[in-house]
Amino acid sequence: MLKILMVAAELAPFAKEGGLADAVGSLTKALSLRGHGIRAVIPLYGRIDRGAWRLRPAGPPLPVPMGRLGHLACTVFEGRLPGTGVPVSFVDYDPFYGRRGIYQEDGEGYPDNGERFVLLSRAALEIVRRDGWRPDIVHVHDWHTAAVPVLLNTLYRDDGTLSAAASVLTLHNLLQQGVFDKGLMEILGVGWEHFQLRGLEFFDRVNLLKGGIYHATRINTVSPTYAREILQPEFAYGIEGVIRDRASDLLGILNGADYGEWDPETDRFIAAAYSAADLRGKALCKKDLQGFLGLPEDPAVPLAGVVSRLVRQKGIDLVADALPRILDLGVQVALVGSGEPWAHTFFEGLARERPDRFACRIGYDEALAHRIIAGADFFLMPSRFEPCGLTQMYAMRYGTLPIVRATGGLRDTVENYDDGTLSGTGFTFDDATADALLDTIRRALRIWGSRPEAVAGLIRRAMAKRFTWEAAARRYEDLYGEAIERSPEGQGR
Repeated sequence: MLKILMVAAELAPFAKEGGLADAVGSLTKALSLRGHGIRAVIPLYGRIDRGAWRLRPAGPPLPVPMGRLGHLACTVFEGRLPGTGVPVSFVDYDPFYGRRGIYQEDGEGYPDNGERFVLLSRAALEIVRRDGWRPDIVHVHDWHTAAVPVLLNTLYRDDGTLSAAASVLTLHNLLQQGVFDKGLMEILGVGWEHFQLRGLEFFDRVNLLKGGIYHATRINTVSPTYAREILQPEFAYGIEGVIRDRASDLLGILNGADYGEWDPETDRFIAAAYSAADLRGKALCKKDLQGFLGLPEDPAVPLAGVVSRLVRQKGIDLVADALPRILDLGVQVALVGSGEPWAHTFFEGLARERPDRFACRIGYDEALAHRIIAGADFFLMPSRFEPCGLTQMYAMRYGTLPIVRATGGLRDTVENYDDGTLSGTGFTFDDATADALLDTIRRALRIWGSRPEAVAGLIRRAMAKRFTWEAAARRYEDLYGEAIERSPEGQGR
């Protein structure tokens, strides 16, 4: 069994801004259940309730070297990941982490985010050094902890505790890369020789993700298709050359879904439980959703759901462009989410204009998200890019047929309906346009209205699909093994 150090900016249920927290938490739990020895490290953000999670200080203050900032005295708190025995170390440095937000406040990113997450990266390594715990693998996530592989290959290369560790960097989303003023080099402390094309330099600035990609033993994305897509400029946001340099070390591993939380047979948020063998409860969930949102309670009217961040990446502009025409098709649409201010204004305005067809709630509401996914007939997810995506997996489990753009993890999880073979689990389209979305909705409505046996087959196949974290954990075990073989210690065996 392996000893794995998991370092991330987010970890559910302690600190969550998005899907990163769920992915890191679920993977950590799955690996622990498979017998691996895991430790996790995250910051002790101000929003984390120390008492509720029974966090306790672990040892004296830890001096963490931070280049020209000197040694920053951090208190390390210890807790346990719920449902497991996995120890979690929380790095407490109030000037950096004692804030309302994880990354930002009032829509503005913290100007010292570079320093904040370099401290996390450096502190994680100092914690295991102090404890004498020698990991086989250090697994880091996105730009926030991408400095860890850089540090392992430089400052800690000859360290007795960490010199043998291989590193894996998981790319959850290349849109954010951790680009900061080059003065951050003086805090990283790795030497200006690493401020170069095949290192940390990016248009005369520091790009932490770029440096991590070059230095990690292996890298992976969270779906096979996204691993191919990021070789292209459209998806790589300026670092496609970096990805191509490491293409032989890149793997796509599909995330899993938490079916303990998302299961129509046990969901505590929905009006009635149901299963693929007995869908009567789904009709009750639709009636409940329509009534709750003030939509006419008509089982014959097709109802589409949207549970999403209201941002361009998620194709929410395509939804906005097509929505008036979607409603004119006789479709009801229920939306919950938050994001860009223009989207809030547009959707709230349309809800006032078309209350018989469209209802929205701005802000994330977990209970309503479950009710929409259970009560809708279709689920709209026209993402411009989607490294993995989870809500389409949840929708399929609830028999809510996904209508998605065939990109990233959406392509890997949703099989387009084929009228000839009567196969598929949803409806997909290729072009990132409102017209392509609208045409696919029209196609889905034709099948829904005229082919009840085809729809029943679609629902049955969708509900039977499973994307488990156990399967993902097995793939990561293989990746870890390959990384260890490529590490200095592995090559010496």
